[in-house]
Amino acid sequence: METGTTKKTEEKKTAPPSPARAFFNEAGGIALFLGQTARYTFSFPFEFKEFIKQCYMIGNKSFGLVGITGAIMGVVLTIQSRPVLADFGAEAMLPKMVAVSLVREIGPVITALICAGKIGSGMGAELGSMKVTEQIEAMEVSATMPMKYLVVTRVMAATFMIPLLVIFADTLGLLGSWLGVNIKGDVNIALFFSHAFSSLEFIDLVPSIAKSFVFGWVIGLVGCYKGYNAGKGTESVGIAANSAVVLSSLLIIIVDLIAVQVTDILS
Repeated sequence: METGTTKKTEEKKTAPPSPARAFFNEAGGIALFLGQTARYTFSFPFEFKEFIKQCYMIGNKSFGLVGITGAIMGVVLTIQSRPVLADFGAEAMLPKMVAVSLVREIGPVITALICAGKIGSGMGAELGSMKVTEQIEAMEVSATMPMKYLVVTRVMAATFMIPLLVIFADTLGLLGSWLGVNIKGDVNIALFFSHAFSSLEFIDLVPSIAKSFVFGWVIGLVGCYKGYNAGKGTESVGIAANSAVVLSSLLIIIVDLIAVQVTDILS
């Protein structure tokens, strides 16, 4: 009888938590991690060399993927929208429509989702492997402050580089749109950009760039959190990378929903 009772007790201890408890555990863990990150962000000295290195790793090595995606977005959006506008005799509105769509919504969100897959998973896998091989514990013993060196630099680099990648994607998206317009027509590039920029206002640019900073911060924070708190064993590295992508992508959609509501209220 005692053996059976002991087995039941062990099963209760090893049983996975309920979805509600798992959600609150995750939310609490992220909140604590956020507090630690904020505390080390404003403490000196700042790891400037590591910050520059992470900016290079995030920005320079993502230019190709983001640029190709931005150009394809512009071409596809133009080709798909042109027949609809042609039915109403409003083909001249095509540059304006594409510009507003790319700058306001499509450019920042798609770029952030791509970066969540590339950058967020990379951070989760890198810090997760360091956690599994006990490199983070070794840094703590040697008084290197891994939160400041590993986490703060990556979060700050993602926060500042994602908006630049968004601007880059928007630019190539407009170039791609111009190419899409010229597939069945002949439009001068100066005339195209003149029409495109005439539709953009201050209220279009500021919210787009502002939420891009938040997107970058979310990607960096979630990627570092998942990697820094990875479990034991090599399989936990893959779990950390995968969960970083899923959670950061979900939070990007939620942040975008909130940003749209706030922009609508302010405008």
